[in-house]
Amino acid sequence: MILNRFRLDGNVALVTGGTKGIGKAIAGALAEAGADIVVVSREPRSAIEKAVLSLGRRYMHYPADLTVREQTKQVIPAVVKKMGDLNILVNNAGIIRRSPAVEHPEEDWDDTLESDLSATFILSQAAGRIMLKKGKGKIINIASVLSFQGGINVSAYVAAKHGVAGLTRALANDWAGKGINVNALAPSFFITELTEAIQKDPDRSKSITARTPAGRWGVPEDIAGAAVFLASPASDFIHGVILPIDGGWMAW
Repeated sequence: MILNRFRLDGNVALVTGGTKGIGKAIAGALAEAGADIVVVSREPRSAIEKAVLSLGRRYMHYPADLTVREQTKQVIPAVVKKMGDLNILVNNAGIIRRSPAVEHPEEDWDDTLESDLSATFILSQAAGRIMLKKGKGKIINIASVLSFQGGINVSAYVAAKHGVAGLTRALANDWAGKGINVNALAPSFFITELTEAIQKDPDRSKSITARTPAGRWGVPEDIAGAAVFLASPASDFIHGVILPIDGGWMAW
């Protein structure tokens, strides 16, 4: 049956930034589809752990700050040692620092590029080495509609997300013929902690809603089904796609 091709039983899935927002929704959905879950974040939160364990799946939390290169490098070896394997990687963790470009601090640039782009490459490279040995694996990057656009007052974030889109295509070209699928999801404006500043700006919030054909902001659950699809055998012939999850934003 076709629904069986969406099952993830027996897979180990790692989700960075999986304790809240989009990452939490993705981790929960992958667990519902059958995967054991590893969450990487700076601090543990119990809600996703309880949700995963209640489904009878294994759960691991690994604490790491992905703005620190040496911590990022330790993630994959620690996960494989504990869980025994890695089949699915979701590079979701990210930060955003808002300021006009002329005032944008170099520290904010460095932290954002390290967390949102460099960590995505380092984790994908390490996961790829494991997946290449098996001839099978799924990597899902979280890009953004700002992978296609310029945004406002978020120059480092936009640069990083453009980079994520390019990296997704580059890794797909390298690994598609070797059994590894690399794709990305590109959310628009979602109600998460990352967008709190513009949620609280009534003019920006209203303009974003008006600019979105669906007439609302996204919520984390809106991205969960697409993540399960890209993690599952149902997407085995899909490579290098940057899929907008945007309420029609990119069609405007």
